[in-house]
Amino acid sequence: MDLIENLNWRYATKKFDSEKKVSSDKLNYILEAARLAPSSSGLQPFKIIVVTDQAIKDQMKDISMGQSQVVDASHVLVFASWDHYSLERIESVFNYTLKERGLPLDTMDDYKKNLWGMYEPLGTDWHAQHAAKQAYISFGIAMVAAAEQKVDAVPMEGFIPEKMDELLGLKAHGLKSAFLMPIGYRDEANDWLVNMKKVRTPKNDFIIEM
Repeated sequence: MDLIENLNWRYATKKFDSEKKVSSDKLNYILEAARLAPSSSGLQPFKIIVVTDQAIKDQMKDISMGQSQVVDASHVLVFASWDHYSLERIESVFNYTLKERGLPLDTMDDYKKNLWGMYEPLGTDWHAQHAAKQAYISFGIAMVAAAEQKVDAVPMEGFIPEKMDELLGLKAHGLKSAFLMPIGYRDEANDWLVNMKKVRTPKNDFIIEM
């Protein structure tokens, strides 16, 4: 099955079958696709928290507008982005990259200085928003990987970030929750959306050629 067929298959699942679990092979495939996603300057300014503990998922429902997907899903992937950039964080990523490539640690000094020179004056609010945008790239690829594996996945922003951060202890790691991605298998008998026609903006209105 090709990419377009996979994307036509997927939809925002409204009801998961809580008895069906995603295998470790499929989960790891989705996570690896997310890890390999591109990001600005290769910084990957985010982490993915994989939640399977039912007690935690139950608490997540209370701060996710009562959405049952977080409770019934096999796993809930939480994409959590850096709360700010810093020279130390940038250096840590660049140094790891250079070591992996067998290059001197001063190879990227000029680039590093220019990058931090641009980022520092923009402030921590801009930093957090920019980092979250990078997480979205990874999230999109994870969604496609899930569809390829015939695993249902839901993009979810309907939650209270501050309370989610507190529940998961993200502040201690310099992270903020950006969005959730519950994954599992659709409950076809109880999901009102499962048989609905997939509707998107027509190509003529969606694409602008110049």
